[in-house]
Amino acid sequence: MTAETNLLEVRGLEVTFPIPGREVRACQNVDLTIAPGQIHAVVGESGSGKTMLARSTLRLLPPPALITAGSIHFEGRDLVEASELEMRKVRGARIGMIFQEPLVSLNPALRIGRQMAEAMRLHTDLPMEEIRAKAVEMLRAVRMPDPEGCLSRYPHEFSGGMRQRIMIASVMMMRPALLLADEPTTALDAVVQREVLDIMADIVKEFGTSIMLVSHDLGVVARYADEATVMEKGVVVEQGASGKLLAQPSHPYTQKLLSSLPKPPTSSRASTEVRQPLLSARDIEVHYETPSRWPFGKPRLHRAVAGMSLDIHADEMVGLVGESGSGKSTLGRALIRLKDPSAGSVTLDGQDILSLSGTALRDVRRQLQIIFQDPYSSLNPRMRIGALVGEGLRHIDDISPTKARERVLDMLDAVGLGRGYADRFPHEMSGGQRQRVAIARALVSRPRLVVADEPVSALDITIQAQILDLLRDLKNRFDFACLFISHDLGVVESICDRVLVMYKGRVMEEAGAAALFARPSHPYTCRLMNAAPMLEAGQDGYGLKDIERLPPADLGAFFDADIHADAYQLRAVGPGHKVAFQRLIIYSPRVLADVRHSNGRYGFPWRPFLLST
Repeated sequence: MTAETNLLEVRGLEVTFPIPGREVRACQNVDLTIAPGQIHAVVGESGSGKTMLARSTLRLLPPPALITAGSIHFEGRDLVEASELEMRKVRGARIGMIFQEPLVSLNPALRIGRQMAEAMRLHTDLPMEEIRAKAVEMLRAVRMPDPEGCLSRYPHEFSGGMRQRIMIASVMMMRPALLLADEPTTALDAVVQREVLDIMADIVKEFGTSIMLVSHDLGVVARYADEATVMEKGVVVEQGASGKLLAQPSHPYTQKLLSSLPKPPTSSRASTEVRQPLLSARDIEVHYETPSRWPFGKPRLHRAVAGMSLDIHADEMVGLVGESGSGKSTLGRALIRLKDPSAGSVTLDGQDILSLSGTALRDVRRQLQIIFQDPYSSLNPRMRIGALVGEGLRHIDDISPTKARERVLDMLDAVGLGRGYADRFPHEMSGGQRQRVAIARALVSRPRLVVADEPVSALDITIQAQILDLLRDLKNRFDFACLFISHDLGVVESICDRVLVMYKGRVMEEAGAAALFARPSHPYTCRLMNAAPMLEAGQDGYGLKDIERLPPADLGAFFDADIHADAYQLRAVGPGHKVAFQRLIIYSPRVLADVRHSNGRYGFPWRPFLLST
């Protein structure tokens, strides 16, 4: 590829943070080229300089960062030497950027239509009617439902995936030649992630837009990127075609990243022994009231969890997977009384914990702990680490302050931090270290059950591997059960004994981890697995795992939460393997002949005679 044919060409780029007494180089002698219509991935751990490279292209570095050397040629002109006025003409018009969290770049006080029109009002003289028409056209292109109605709504009214689509539509209204996507799918579940990335790939094909994709997800890189650049501590260590680079990495750092990928177990860990469960939940319902869209209208009832039942045994790691909004976190909080269920029962060693209150409830809660998704928001920034970890010991009457302090220090040692971290504050620690603090706080009271709610979703791949290894070791050492909530199927396959697949408040499938990933039976489980790109080691190196699962031919037999109401049952299809089927609806003999099948769904007369299994 010659310099004349490259859309973007970075040569010898250096980005420096001048700190009193020394200089920190975020990027060092970085070279990178992107051709027209190409998806170029930039991968590496947190702090490797990926985001600084992307921001340098738009000259949007956070102060006091400076470009101290190198050139960035875009469409033949050096952006490093360009004036601020020239950069304003480039930003948005020729180079667009999609940030990791769309709420950061979407104004919560402005309607979507006004925000989408902003760039075109700055860069064109088009009337508002034409701008609005282009906004609707682009929202339709990114597959937004009701694109006209979206323009009058606010960002908080949309899910994370929908907000990311809106950001893509906003950026693409100007038809930029280059799109900078900084971790655009980090916080999204597998299904939404694939939808967003497929849209970005379609944009490349339709408009010829090039994309710089900043990511730490090697599966995403393997599926979507043409070229890849690997960065470590601000330095480019390897470049090349993404398939060849991942299949045959030559640099030790790239090999380290690939070796950190979650690996499936060599044998099944699910026990077939009939045992008394540690925690048993039956027919759990969790309802939320949402305000009516109409003045003086009745609040609407949302069933976040709709009749869920599960058992967790004393030595199990049970995975709970599903897309965002399926009710996973709500169920986890309901099981430990952080959210009171609307109906159902929860027992711990046969004791009904939903009827407890006061001292009795406090005693039980010491046995039930949670690790939150974002440790930074769940750790008090004004408290030192030792005090934060020791919070779980405050209500234990038979432990002295000296013994409590010693247990806290021992727990910091156990999670790999060391006793010296007890006097630090959360802001002095990295994301992985804060997650270790969250684990230490959950385990210091010696709980019997831990709910781990997306504990590694925001971590890069190497830190993720460390936290997963830590959880395994601590589980064996302290002998606790764990409900592991995640949307990352690779992580769940590597660490969990048994897996429940959840959708719209219900269990669609339940099986041992090995059986579920080898033989998924429900169409929704197949959909999840097809959405998640995963790498595996083969004879020719690492490559995309072939997990394209075909849904069963007779879809009408399976329960679908989008179509059906409560006609629902879990039926055994193998040892320890249950799948959600439609409950058989029996009508009176007079109308039984009218039952018909259409388009994979059953069409019944409106009034059934009885329900039967």
